[in-house]
Amino acid sequence: MSDNASNGEKSRVEDAYYDQARYVRNGHYEPLLSEKDQTQVTIHDDDSPLPGHLTRDTLELPGLSEPELARHYTRLSQMIYGIDTGPYPLGSCTMKYNPKFTEDVAALESGAVHPGRSPETIQGTLELLYRLQGYLAQIGGMDAVTLQPPAGAAGEFVGIRVANAYHEHNDEGHRDEVIIPESAHGTNFATAALGGYNVVSLPSNDEGRVDLEALEAALSEQTAALMLTNPNTLGLFERDITEIAEMVHDVGGLLYYDGANLNALLGRARPGDMGFDVMHYNVHKTFATPHGGGGPGAGPVGVVDELAPFLPAPRVREAEDGYELFDPEQTIGHVHGYQGNWLVLIKAFAYIARLGDEGLLDASAKAVLNANYLASQIDYDVPYGPFHHEFVASAGEQDAADVAKRMLDFGVHPPTTKWPEIVSEALMTEPTEVESKETLDLLASAFRRASASDAETLETAPNRTAAGRIDQTSAARNPRLSWHALEDE
Repeated sequence: MSDNASNGEKSRVEDAYYDQARYVRNGHYEPLLSEKDQTQVTIHDDDSPLPGHLTRDTLELPGLSEPELARHYTRLSQMIYGIDTGPYPLGSCTMKYNPKFTEDVAALESGAVHPGRSPETIQGTLELLYRLQGYLAQIGGMDAVTLQPPAGAAGEFVGIRVANAYHEHNDEGHRDEVIIPESAHGTNFATAALGGYNVVSLPSNDEGRVDLEALEAALSEQTAALMLTNPNTLGLFERDITEIAEMVHDVGGLLYYDGANLNALLGRARPGDMGFDVMHYNVHKTFATPHGGGGPGAGPVGVVDELAPFLPAPRVREAEDGYELFDPEQTIGHVHGYQGNWLVLIKAFAYIARLGDEGLLDASAKAVLNANYLASQIDYDVPYGPFHHEFVASAGEQDAADVAKRMLDFGVHPPTTKWPEIVSEALMTEPTEVESKETLDLLASAFRRASASDAETLETAPNRTAAGRIDQTSAARNPRLSWHALEDE
Protein backbone atom coordinates (compact mmCIF):
# COMPACT_ATOMS: atom_id res chain seq x y z
CA MET A 1 0.00 0.00 0.00
CA SER A 2 1.59 3.30 -1.08
CA ASP A 3 2.01 6.18 1.36
CA ASN A 4 -0.43 8.36 -0.61
CA ALA A 5 -3.22 5.78 -0.62
CA SER A 6 -6.48 7.02 0.82
CA ASN A 7 -7.71 5.89 4.21
CA GLY A 8 -10.66 4.23 2.45
CA GLU A 9 -8.37 2.17 0.24
CA LYS A 10 -6.30 1.12 3.25
CA SER A 11 -9.43 0.18 5.15
CA ARG A 12 -10.68 -2.01 2.30
CA VAL A 13 -7.31 -3.80 2.08
CA GLU A 14 -7.27 -4.32 5.83
CA ASP A 15 -10.83 -5.64 5.88
CA ALA A 16 -9.98 -8.06 3.08
CA TYR A 17 -7.02 -9.29 5.08
CA TYR A 18 -9.13 -9.74 8.20
CA ASP A 19 -11.84 -11.56 6.22
CA GLN A 20 -9.23 -13.93 4.81
CA ALA A 21 -7.62 -14.47 8.22
CA ARG A 22 -10.90 -15.42 9.86
CA TYR A 23 -12.14 -17.59 7.00
CA VAL A 24 -14.28 -20.27 8.68
CA ARG A 25 -13.20 -18.98 12.12
CA ASN A 26 -16.15 -16.57 12.11
CA GLY A 27 -18.42 -18.54 14.39
CA HIS A 28 -18.92 -21.74 12.39
CA TYR A 29 -18.87 -24.89 14.46
CA GLU A 30 -17.14 -27.97 13.10
CA PRO A 31 -18.72 -31.14 14.58
CA LEU A 32 -16.64 -33.99 15.88
CA LEU A 33 -16.21 -37.01 13.62
CA SER A 34 -18.39 -39.02 15.99
CA GLU A 35 -21.14 -36.42 15.63
CA LYS A 36 -21.08 -36.65 11.86
CA ASP A 37 -21.44 -40.39 11.53
CA GLN A 38 -21.40 -43.48 13.71
CA THR A 39 -21.05 -46.88 12.11
CA GLN A 40 -21.39 -50.02 14.18
CA VAL A 41 -18.63 -52.53 13.48
CA THR A 42 -18.96 -56.18 14.50
CA ILE A 43 -15.88 -57.66 16.12
CA HIS A 44 -15.01 -61.32 15.58
CA ASP A 45 -12.24 -62.24 17.97
CA ASP A 46 -12.95 -65.50 19.75
CA ASP A 47 -9.28 -65.99 20.60
CA SER A 48 -8.85 -62.86 22.69
CA PRO A 49 -6.67 -63.52 25.75
CA LEU A 50 -8.69 -60.97 27.74
CA PRO A 51 -11.49 -62.09 30.07
CA GLY A 52 -15.02 -61.74 28.73
CA HIS A 53 -15.99 -58.69 30.79
CA LEU A 54 -13.12 -56.75 29.20
CA THR A 55 -14.09 -57.45 25.60
CA ARG A 56 -16.99 -56.32 23.41
CA ASP A 57 -18.77 -57.64 20.35
CA THR A 58 -19.33 -54.34 18.55
CA LEU A 59 -17.53 -51.00 18.23
CA GLU A 60 -18.82 -47.65 16.99
CA LEU A 61 -16.48 -45.82 14.63
CA PRO A 62 -16.96 -42.84 12.30
CA GLY A 63 -17.81 -44.12 8.83
CA LEU A 64 -16.70 -41.20 6.67
CA SER A 65 -15.37 -41.05 3.13
CA GLU A 66 -11.89 -39.76 2.45
CA PRO A 67 -13.10 -36.37 1.11
CA GLU A 68 -15.25 -35.87 4.20
CA LEU A 69 -12.31 -36.71 6.44
CA ALA A 70 -9.91 -34.43 4.55
CA ARG A 71 -12.35 -31.53 4.64
CA HIS A 72 -12.95 -32.03 8.37
CA TYR A 73 -9.29 -31.64 9.26
CA THR A 74 -8.80 -28.82 6.75
CA ARG A 75 -11.65 -26.87 8.35
CA LEU A 76 -10.18 -27.47 11.80
CA SER A 77 -6.84 -26.10 10.58
CA GLN A 78 -8.63 -22.97 9.37
CA MET A 79 -10.24 -22.42 12.76
CA ILE A 80 -6.97 -22.07 14.67
CA TYR A 81 -4.28 -19.41 14.70
CA GLY A 82 -0.55 -20.00 14.62
CA ILE A 83 2.72 -18.45 13.56
CA ASP A 84 2.21 -19.84 10.04
CA THR A 85 -1.18 -18.09 9.89
CA GLY A 86 -0.23 -14.53 10.78
CA PRO A 87 1.66 -12.20 13.14
CA TYR A 88 2.01 -13.42 16.72
CA PRO A 89 3.29 -10.43 18.73
CA LEU A 90 3.32 -11.98 22.22
CA GLY A 91 5.78 -9.86 24.16
CA SER A 92 8.46 -11.76 26.06
CA CYS A 93 7.35 -15.08 24.55
CA THR A 94 9.02 -14.29 21.20
CA MET A 95 6.84 -16.37 18.92
CA LYS A 96 9.17 -16.59 15.94
CA TYR A 97 8.40 -18.08 12.58
CA ASN A 98 10.15 -21.47 12.29
CA PRO A 99 11.91 -21.80 8.91
CA LYS A 100 11.00 -25.05 7.23
CA PHE A 101 14.53 -25.95 6.15
CA THR A 102 15.45 -26.66 9.77
CA GLU A 103 12.61 -29.19 9.94
CA ASP A 104 14.01 -30.86 6.83
CA VAL A 105 17.48 -31.05 8.38
CA ALA A 106 16.14 -32.55 11.61
CA ALA A 107 14.17 -35.11 9.60
CA LEU A 108 17.24 -36.47 7.80
CA GLU A 109 17.71 -40.19 8.32
CA SER A 110 21.28 -39.60 9.48
CA GLY A 111 19.95 -37.59 12.40
CA ALA A 112 17.99 -40.52 13.82
CA VAL A 113 20.54 -41.76 16.34
CA HIS A 114 19.84 -43.78 19.48
CA PRO A 115 21.17 -42.12 22.67
CA GLY A 116 22.55 -45.46 23.85
CA ARG A 117 25.03 -45.83 20.99
CA SER A 118 28.74 -45.64 21.77
CA PRO A 119 30.59 -42.38 21.00
CA GLU A 120 32.71 -44.14 18.36
CA THR A 121 29.61 -44.80 16.24
CA ILE A 122 28.10 -41.29 16.37
CA GLN A 123 31.07 -39.04 15.65
CA GLY A 124 29.00 -36.86 13.30
CA THR A 125 26.42 -36.29 16.01
CA LEU A 126 29.08 -35.41 18.57
CA GLU A 127 30.77 -33.04 16.14
CA LEU A 128 27.51 -31.16 15.59
CA LEU A 129 26.95 -30.91 19.35
CA TYR A 130 30.51 -29.73 19.89
CA ARG A 131 30.20 -27.09 17.20
CA LEU A 132 26.87 -25.93 18.62
CA GLN A 133 28.50 -25.56 22.05
CA GLY A 134 31.11 -23.39 20.35
CA TYR A 135 28.55 -21.30 18.45
CA LEU A 136 26.58 -20.58 21.61
CA ALA A 137 29.69 -19.81 23.64
CA GLN A 138 30.86 -17.35 20.99
CA ILE A 139 27.44 -15.68 20.70
CA GLY A 140 27.07 -15.31 24.49
CA GLY A 141 30.68 -14.55 25.36
CA MET A 142 30.82 -17.64 27.57
CA ASP A 143 33.68 -20.13 28.04
CA ALA A 144 31.71 -23.39 28.32
CA VAL A 145 28.22 -24.58 27.42
CA THR A 146 25.96 -27.51 28.33
CA LEU A 147 23.19 -28.53 25.94
CA GLN A 148 21.27 -30.75 28.33
CA PRO A 149 18.44 -28.58 29.75
CA PRO A 150 15.22 -29.38 27.86
CA ALA A 151 13.64 -25.89 28.12
CA GLY A 152 14.42 -22.30 29.07
CA ALA A 153 13.00 -22.68 32.57
CA ALA A 154 15.03 -25.88 32.99
CA GLY A 155 18.08 -23.92 31.86
CA GLU A 156 17.40 -21.34 34.55
CA PHE A 157 17.24 -24.06 37.18
CA VAL A 158 20.49 -25.61 35.95
CA GLY A 159 22.16 -22.18 36.03
CA ILE A 160 21.08 -21.60 39.62
CA ARG A 161 22.17 -25.14 40.57
CA VAL A 162 25.59 -24.45 39.06
CA ALA A 163 25.83 -21.16 40.97
CA ASN A 164 24.87 -22.96 44.18
CA ALA A 165 27.50 -25.66 43.60
CA TYR A 166 30.12 -22.97 42.97
CA HIS A 167 29.35 -21.22 46.25
CA GLU A 168 29.27 -24.48 48.18
CA HIS A 169 32.66 -25.45 46.72
CA ASN A 170 34.07 -22.14 47.96
CA ASP A 171 32.66 -22.70 51.47
CA GLU A 172 30.09 -19.95 50.97
CA GLY A 173 26.94 -21.94 51.39
CA HIS A 174 25.61 -19.19 53.64
CA ARG A 175 24.66 -17.18 50.55
CA ASP A 176 20.92 -17.73 50.52
CA GLU A 177 19.52 -14.73 48.61
CA VAL A 178 18.90 -14.14 44.91
CA ILE A 179 18.08 -10.59 43.82
CA ILE A 180 15.56 -10.23 40.99
CA PRO A 181 14.31 -6.96 39.43
CA GLU A 182 10.55 -6.46 39.29
CA SER A 183 10.89 -6.25 35.49
CA ALA A 184 12.24 -9.82 35.34
CA HIS A 185 10.49 -12.84 33.87
CA GLY A 186 8.22 -14.66 36.26
CA THR A 187 10.23 -17.84 35.87
CA ASN A 188 13.20 -16.11 37.55
CA PHE A 189 11.34 -15.81 40.85
CA ALA A 190 10.14 -19.41 40.61
CA THR A 191 13.61 -20.70 39.72
CA ALA A 192 15.28 -18.98 42.67
CA ALA A 193 12.64 -20.27 45.08
CA LEU A 194 12.85 -23.79 43.64
CA GLY A 195 16.61 -23.64 44.08
CA GLY A 196 16.11 -23.02 47.80
CA TYR A 197 16.90 -19.30 47.79
CA ASN A 198 15.13 -16.37 49.36
CA VAL A 199 13.98 -13.91 46.69
CA VAL A 200 14.84 -10.23 47.08
CA SER A 201 12.71 -8.08 44.74
CA LEU A 202 14.40 -5.06 43.21
CA PRO A 203 12.37 -1.99 42.14
CA SER A 204 12.94 -0.11 38.90
CA ASN A 205 13.93 3.53 38.60
CA ASP A 206 11.93 6.19 36.75
CA GLU A 207 13.49 5.08 33.46
CA GLY A 208 12.29 1.48 33.85
CA ARG A 209 15.79 0.17 34.54
CA VAL A 210 17.61 -1.19 37.60
CA ASP A 211 17.68 1.28 40.49
CA LEU A 212 21.36 1.34 41.48
CA GLU A 213 20.67 2.70 44.97
CA ALA A 214 18.12 -0.04 45.60
CA LEU A 215 20.59 -2.61 44.28
CA GLU A 216 23.34 -1.37 46.60
CA ALA A 217 20.96 -1.64 49.56
CA ALA A 218 19.95 -5.19 48.57
CA LEU A 219 23.48 -6.55 48.07
CA SER A 220 25.18 -8.25 51.00
CA GLU A 221 27.28 -11.22 52.03
CA GLN A 222 24.07 -13.25 51.70
CA THR A 223 23.81 -12.53 47.97
CA ALA A 224 24.27 -15.60 45.81
CA ALA A 225 23.29 -14.01 42.49
CA LEU A 226 21.46 -11.25 40.68
CA MET A 227 19.22 -12.57 37.89
CA LEU A 228 18.92 -10.00 35.14
CA THR A 229 17.37 -9.78 31.67
CA ASN A 230 19.09 -7.37 29.30
CA PRO A 231 17.29 -5.81 27.50
CA ASN A 232 14.66 -6.06 30.20
CA THR A 233 10.99 -6.90 29.73
CA LEU A 234 10.21 -3.27 28.89
CA GLY A 235 12.52 -3.60 25.91
CA LEU A 236 15.11 -1.34 27.54
CA PHE A 237 18.86 -1.93 27.64
CA GLU A 238 20.42 -1.70 31.09
CA ARG A 239 22.89 1.09 30.40
CA ASP A 240 24.62 0.66 33.76
CA ILE A 241 25.30 -3.03 33.21
CA THR A 242 29.06 -2.89 33.77
CA GLU A 243 28.58 -1.00 37.04
CA ILE A 244 25.87 -3.48 38.06
CA ALA A 245 28.24 -6.38 37.38
CA GLU A 246 31.00 -4.75 39.43
CA MET A 247 28.65 -4.14 42.36
CA VAL A 248 27.50 -7.78 42.39
CA HIS A 249 31.03 -9.16 42.09
CA ASP A 250 32.32 -6.88 44.83
CA VAL A 251 30.14 -8.69 47.39
CA GLY A 252 31.05 -12.11 46.01
CA GLY A 253 27.83 -12.73 44.12
CA LEU A 254 27.32 -14.02 40.58
CA LEU A 255 25.54 -12.25 37.72
CA TYR A 256 22.97 -14.43 35.93
CA TYR A 257 21.76 -13.59 32.43
CA ASP A 258 18.24 -14.58 31.40
CA GLY A 259 18.65 -15.22 27.67
CA ALA A 260 15.00 -14.59 26.81
CA ASN A 261 15.81 -11.30 25.06
CA LEU A 262 19.13 -12.23 23.48
CA ASN A 263 17.64 -11.90 19.98
CA ALA A 264 17.91 -8.12 20.40
CA LEU A 265 21.70 -8.34 20.81
CA LEU A 266 22.74 -10.99 18.28
CA GLY A 267 26.11 -10.11 16.80
CA ARG A 268 26.18 -6.75 18.59
CA ALA A 269 26.73 -7.37 22.29
CA ARG A 270 27.56 -10.39 24.44
CA PRO A 271 26.48 -11.05 28.04
CA GLY A 272 29.94 -12.36 28.89
CA ASP A 273 31.50 -9.06 27.86
CA MET A 274 29.04 -7.22 30.13
CA GLY A 275 30.19 -9.17 33.19
CA PHE A 276 27.64 -12.00 33.33
CA ASP A 277 28.92 -15.27 34.80
CA VAL A 278 26.17 -17.70 33.80
CA MET A 279 23.33 -17.55 31.29
CA HIS A 280 20.72 -19.71 29.60
CA TYR A 281 19.75 -19.57 25.95
CA ASN A 282 16.12 -19.79 24.83
CA VAL A 283 16.73 -21.38 21.44
CA HIS A 284 13.05 -21.05 20.46
CA LYS A 285 13.19 -17.30 21.06
CA THR A 286 16.62 -16.63 19.64
CA PHE A 287 17.27 -19.33 17.06
CA ALA A 288 13.75 -20.06 15.80
CA THR A 289 13.23 -23.62 16.99
CA PRO A 290 9.64 -24.64 17.81
CA HIS A 291 8.23 -23.01 20.93
CA GLY A 292 7.90 -25.99 23.26
CA GLY A 293 4.64 -24.99 24.95
CA GLY A 294 5.53 -27.33 27.77
CA GLY A 295 6.82 -29.99 25.40
CA PRO A 296 10.26 -30.74 23.95
CA GLY A 297 12.45 -27.66 23.87
CA ALA A 298 16.03 -26.71 24.68
CA GLY A 299 17.63 -24.29 27.15
CA PRO A 300 21.43 -24.59 26.93
CA VAL A 301 23.47 -22.95 29.70
CA GLY A 302 26.74 -21.09 29.27
CA VAL A 303 29.23 -20.21 32.02
CA VAL A 304 32.60 -18.56 32.52
CA ASP A 305 35.68 -20.69 33.20
CA GLU A 306 35.29 -20.60 37.00
CA LEU A 307 31.89 -22.29 36.79
CA ALA A 308 32.66 -24.79 34.02
CA PRO A 309 33.66 -27.65 36.39
CA PHE A 310 30.12 -27.66 37.84
CA LEU A 311 28.19 -28.08 34.56
CA PRO A 312 25.99 -31.15 34.07
CA ALA A 313 27.54 -34.40 32.86
CA PRO A 314 28.38 -35.43 30.25
CA ARG A 315 29.67 -32.74 27.89
CA VAL A 316 31.33 -33.09 24.48
CA ARG A 317 34.98 -32.30 23.77
CA GLU A 318 37.59 -32.93 21.10
CA ALA A 319 39.78 -36.01 21.47
CA GLU A 320 42.75 -37.41 19.57
CA ASP A 321 40.54 -39.54 17.33
CA GLY A 322 37.49 -37.27 17.06
CA TYR A 323 35.04 -36.37 19.81
CA GLU A 324 34.22 -37.86 23.19
CA LEU A 325 31.93 -37.42 26.18
CA PHE A 326 33.37 -36.43 29.55
CA ASP A 327 32.18 -35.54 33.05
CA PRO A 328 33.22 -32.15 34.49
CA GLU A 329 35.21 -32.41 37.73
CA GLN A 330 32.59 -31.08 40.17
CA THR A 331 29.54 -31.72 38.01
CA ILE A 332 26.06 -31.27 39.45
CA GLY A 333 25.20 -34.53 37.66
CA HIS A 334 22.74 -35.43 34.93
CA VAL A 335 19.75 -33.15 34.34
CA HIS A 336 18.40 -34.79 31.17
CA GLY A 337 18.97 -37.86 29.07
CA TYR A 338 21.92 -37.70 26.70
CA GLN A 339 22.57 -34.13 25.46
CA GLY A 340 19.06 -32.75 25.77
CA ASN A 341 16.44 -32.75 23.02
CA TRP A 342 18.66 -33.65 20.11
CA LEU A 343 16.31 -32.80 17.23
CA VAL A 344 15.66 -29.32 18.66
CA LEU A 345 19.40 -28.75 18.94
CA ILE A 346 19.85 -29.77 15.28
CA LYS A 347 17.38 -27.05 14.28
CA ALA A 348 19.19 -24.43 16.36
CA PHE A 349 22.51 -25.44 14.81
CA ALA A 350 21.06 -25.29 11.29
CA TYR A 351 19.56 -21.83 11.91
CA ILE A 352 22.84 -20.37 13.23
CA ALA A 353 24.94 -22.00 10.51
CA ARG A 354 22.62 -20.81 7.72
CA LEU A 355 22.47 -17.20 8.94
CA GLY A 356 26.12 -16.82 9.89
CA ASP A 357 27.54 -13.61 11.32
CA GLU A 358 25.83 -11.30 8.81
CA GLY A 359 22.47 -13.02 9.13
CA LEU A 360 22.48 -12.82 12.92
CA LEU A 361 23.34 -9.13 12.71
CA ASP A 362 20.46 -8.61 10.30
CA ALA A 363 18.05 -10.49 12.58
CA SER A 364 18.80 -8.31 15.61
CA ALA A 365 18.66 -5.13 13.53
CA LYS A 366 15.22 -5.95 12.17
CA ALA A 367 13.92 -7.05 15.59
CA VAL A 368 14.80 -3.62 16.97
CA LEU A 369 13.53 -1.75 13.90
CA ASN A 370 10.19 -3.57 13.84
CA ALA A 371 9.51 -3.00 17.54
CA ASN A 372 10.23 0.70 17.39
CA TYR A 373 8.27 1.19 14.18
CA LEU A 374 5.18 -0.56 15.53
CA ALA A 375 5.42 1.36 18.82
CA SER A 376 5.33 4.61 16.84
CA GLN A 377 2.20 3.61 14.90
CA ILE A 378 -0.30 2.79 17.67
CA ASP A 379 -2.66 5.15 19.51
CA TYR A 380 -2.02 3.81 23.01
CA ASP A 381 0.49 5.44 25.34
CA VAL A 382 3.91 3.81 25.05
CA PRO A 383 6.08 4.86 28.01
CA TYR A 384 9.87 4.69 28.09
CA GLY A 385 11.87 3.96 24.94
CA PRO A 386 13.66 3.81 22.60
CA PHE A 387 13.21 0.07 22.54
CA HIS A 388 15.05 -3.00 21.46
CA HIS A 389 13.03 -6.05 20.39
CA GLU A 390 9.78 -5.30 22.27
CA PHE A 391 7.77 -2.54 23.93
CA VAL A 392 5.01 -2.25 26.51
CA ALA A 393 2.06 0.02 25.78
CA SER A 394 -0.64 1.00 28.25
CA ALA A 395 -4.33 0.49 27.46
CA GLY A 396 -5.09 3.38 29.81
CA GLU A 397 -8.75 3.40 30.87
CA GLN A 398 -9.48 0.28 28.84
CA ASP A 399 -8.96 -3.21 30.21
CA ALA A 400 -5.93 -4.77 28.52
CA ALA A 401 -7.60 -8.19 28.39
CA ASP A 402 -10.63 -6.65 26.61
CA VAL A 403 -8.30 -4.98 24.13
CA ALA A 404 -6.63 -8.29 23.41
CA LYS A 405 -9.96 -10.00 22.79
CA ARG A 406 -11.07 -7.16 20.53
CA MET A 407 -7.90 -7.47 18.44
CA LEU A 408 -8.89 -11.07 17.68
CA ASP A 409 -11.82 -9.67 15.72
CA PHE A 410 -9.36 -8.17 13.25
CA GLY A 411 -7.63 -11.43 12.35
CA VAL A 412 -4.41 -10.96 14.33
CA HIS A 413 -3.08 -12.41 17.55
CA PRO A 414 -2.94 -9.90 20.42
CA PRO A 415 0.09 -9.07 22.58
CA THR A 416 0.79 -10.28 26.11
CA THR A 417 -1.44 -8.46 28.62
CA LYS A 418 -1.34 -7.27 32.23
CA TRP A 419 2.44 -7.75 32.53
CA PRO A 420 4.87 -6.42 33.51
CA GLU A 421 2.96 -4.66 36.24
CA ILE A 422 5.26 -1.64 35.99
CA VAL A 423 2.96 -0.41 33.20
CA SER A 424 -0.75 -0.04 33.94
CA GLU A 425 -2.98 -2.30 31.77
CA ALA A 426 0.12 -3.49 29.96
CA LEU A 427 0.11 -4.55 26.30
CA MET A 428 3.51 -6.20 25.92
CA THR A 429 4.30 -6.42 22.22
CA GLU A 430 7.08 -8.13 20.26
CA PRO A 431 6.61 -8.32 16.48
CA THR A 432 9.97 -10.15 15.93
CA GLU A 433 12.25 -9.57 12.98
CA VAL A 434 10.34 -11.67 10.46
CA GLU A 435 7.35 -9.37 9.91
CA SER A 436 7.16 -7.03 6.94
CA LYS A 437 6.13 -3.38 7.08
CA GLU A 438 2.75 -4.35 5.61
CA THR A 439 2.11 -6.81 8.43
CA LEU A 440 3.25 -4.29 11.04
CA ASP A 441 0.80 -1.77 9.58
CA LEU A 442 -2.00 -4.34 9.89
CA LEU A 443 -1.08 -4.92 13.53
CA ALA A 444 -1.05 -1.18 14.12
CA SER A 445 -4.49 -0.93 12.52
CA ALA A 446 -5.82 -3.63 14.87
CA PHE A 447 -4.43 -1.69 17.83
CA ARG A 448 -6.06 1.52 16.58
CA ARG A 449 -9.43 -0.12 15.95
CA ALA A 450 -9.39 -1.68 19.41
CA SER A 451 -8.55 1.68 21.02
CA ALA A 452 -11.47 3.29 19.16
CA SER A 453 -13.98 0.62 20.24
CA ASP A 454 -16.75 1.56 22.65
CA ALA A 455 -17.05 -0.07 26.08
CA GLU A 456 -19.88 -2.41 25.11
CA THR A 457 -18.00 -3.74 22.10
CA LEU A 458 -14.87 -4.32 24.17
CA GLU A 459 -16.74 -6.14 26.89
CA THR A 460 -18.34 -8.60 24.45
CA ALA A 461 -15.37 -9.17 22.12
CA PRO A 462 -14.40 -11.26 20.30
CA ASN A 463 -17.43 -11.49 18.04
CA ARG A 464 -15.85 -12.70 14.79
CA THR A 465 -14.06 -15.87 15.93
CA ALA A 466 -15.03 -19.54 16.12
CA ALA A 467 -15.29 -19.25 19.92
CA GLY A 468 -16.62 -16.18 21.67
CA ARG A 469 -15.67 -14.81 25.07
CA ILE A 470 -14.54 -17.69 27.25
CA ASP A 471 -14.69 -17.90 31.03
CA GLN A 472 -10.97 -18.47 31.39
CA THR A 473 -10.99 -18.59 35.18
CA SER A 474 -13.59 -21.36 35.34
CA ALA A 475 -11.91 -23.20 32.48
CA ALA A 476 -8.60 -23.20 34.35
CA ARG A 477 -10.11 -24.27 37.67
CA ASN A 478 -12.61 -26.80 36.32
CA PRO A 479 -11.18 -28.18 33.08
CA ARG A 480 -13.34 -30.55 31.03
CA LEU A 481 -10.94 -33.27 30.06
CA SER A 482 -13.44 -35.52 28.31
CA TRP A 483 -16.04 -34.94 25.60
CA HIS A 484 -18.40 -37.10 27.65
CA ALA A 485 -18.43 -34.39 30.32
CA LEU A 486 -20.29 -32.18 27.85
CA GLU A 487 -22.68 -34.95 26.82
CA ASP A 488 -23.75 -35.41 30.44
CA GLU A 489 -24.95 -31.81 30.75
